[in-house]
Amino acid sequence: MRPAATAPVSGWVLACFLLALVCLNAGSPATAQSPTPQARAGLEPITPIPAMPPQDQRRLVLGERLFSDPRLSHDETRSCSSCHDIRTNGASANALDLTPGGGSIALNTPTVFNASLNFRLNWEGNFRSLEDHAKQTLSNPAIMASSADEVVSKLRADPESARQFRDAYGREPDVAALLDAIATYERSLVTPGSRFDRWLAGEAAAITPEELSGYQLFKSLGCISCHQGVNAGGNLFQRHGIFHPLGSAEPVLVRVPSLRNVTTTPPYFHDGSAPTLSEAVRAMGIAQLDRVLTEQQIAAIVAFLDTLTGTYRSEVVKPATDTPHAAKALP
Repeated sequence: MRPAATAPVSGWVLACFLLALVCLNAGSPATAQSPTPQARAGLEPITPIPAMPPQDQRRLVLGERLFSDPRLSHDETRSCSSCHDIRTNGASANALDLTPGGGSIALNTPTVFNASLNFRLNWEGNFRSLEDHAKQTLSNPAIMASSADEVVSKLRADPESARQFRDAYGREPDVAALLDAIATYERSLVTPGSRFDRWLAGEAAAITPEELSGYQLFKSLGCISCHQGVNAGGNLFQRHGIFHPLGSAEPVLVRVPSLRNVTTTPPYFHDGSAPTLSEAVRAMGIAQLDRVLTEQQIAAIVAFLDTLTGTYRSEVVKPATDTPHAAKALP
């Protein structure tokens, strides 16, 4: 007879438990329908940018000088900073930057900020290391139209440059030291401290409810499948124009761009064809998701993307207003 007496009691306990759950859900509709700014450190598919790794200070300073040195180009009219403006967004305001001959380069210039956190470099992802990328950029006729050997010859002929290399590397300028110095500086170009990273770290008020709603929409639509990790992208290849065309047809396969500081880097896409971020989000919805996003959805996603803007040397990254051309070497 004891089991028969136990069954009704168990059923009553279960009914009370289910009723309590219903009451809890009914009592907090705002929680169910509208997100609240609560930190999710360690639980989200996007992770915070780490602090700049330790670097040899003499090599870093030398690399910074070289980054702005026009002797890196054959005709000494441009430097790395001619297209990658560190004072603003690490790129330029141009859809396509210019070649030494005055024509347009093939693809939009990506920002150099956080490039060291990408698994491959350039839109085509055809470089695995900063050193290899620097070497090929020097010899690219559409960019520097020079070579690492030519640059080293110029630096060796300059007593002050030779002294700086001896101080940093214990030897005269050579190709390995040249490329290492540039790469060392580029590894320092990280932008931690975004509001989103502060939210991940536990600062609940760092982002607004609207921005958090945009982030949740970003995830629910599937944008997060390509834009995740420390760089919110930059860690895989993807075909663009899956459902509908997106910009120029080539290259068919691109390294997914990072969305870090994305509100500061218009125009957008590999061909620079989207002048504003809202237009880019709208086009991505159609081309990659086969969805026409509403104006409200676009605004929410753009609001979230604004939280990914970080800082460089304690200054918030800002959009480029114009593009520097001929650069001068730092003293």
